Amino acid sequence: MNDQPTPRSVLFVCTANQCRSPMAEALLKALAVQRGEAERWQIQSAGTWTEPGHPATPLAQTVLQRRNLDVSAHRSRPLDGDLLTSSSLILVMTRHQQEAIQVEFPEVSDKVHLLSQLIDREFDIEDPYGGSLDDYELCVRDLQNILTEGYDRLVELSDRTISARR
Repeated sequence: MNDQPTPRSVLFVCTANQCRSPMAEALLKALAVQRGEAERWQIQSAGTWTEPGHPATPLAQTVLQRRNLDVSAHRSRPLDGDLLTSSSLILVMTRHQQEAIQVEFPEVSDKVHLLSQLIDREFDIEDPYGGSLDDYELCVRDLQNILTEGYDRLVELSDRTISARR
């Protein structure tokens, strides 16, 4: 019998998988390390409207480098059914993304949450793409605050899905 706990798997979803979702992925990985729980997580990201293989935008890389996080190896990947079904939790940036995934993939609709719901609010995380460094800083601060404040809720939602699968 395997005594290893089932890893929590979270998938961050944005549009192009070049700004918000890779930033959220890097921030959560760092937070999991900081909390001594890195081995308990599988953290990924994808985009609803992207081509595979694009790096994170230069400004996304810059704001993360300022936090000693390196996403230079990140490459965009399109969202697909396999990623959705294999994830215990799917966190989207906008209500539109949430609705689109729930309509197209109804079998995972109970696992799809708006990122801001981790802190018991409901708002979209605006896409900084094409914006200034300040726009990216504002976005990464929002992501960091939500993930830090909502970490316990993130664990709870992920564990609930894992338990339901058993």
